[in-house]
Amino acid sequence: MNSITSILFFILAGLCEIGGGYLIWLWLREDKSIWLGLFGAIVLIAYGVIPTLQPANFGRVYAAYGGIFVALSILWGWQVDKIIPDRFDLIGGCVVLFGVFIIMYWPR
Repeated sequence: MNSITSILFFILAGLCEIGGGYLIWLWLREDKSIWLGLFGAIVLIAYGVIPTLQPANFGRVYAAYGGIFVALSILWGWQVDKIIPDRFDLIGGCVVLFGVFIIMYWPR
């Protein structure tokens, strides 16, 4: 598997985790339809499956995924919740993405 495909799987998993969690959040915290919560649960199941498509071992995949999750969460907050990230959010996001690169893609 090449790095681009791997990164796309990480992004897809992140969108499923954040999106599924957000739908459940809307159902429980914003008093939206239970159907949003049920769809969110299905999306979260997909999130659990997608990382298994990565070529590395479980620990490495989930360690690297943590950095992708942090970066996507910052972007989600910015685009969906309209919370503009400050410089510390951006610096932290860059640091964790550098960690992803080291953990997952650095030549061994």
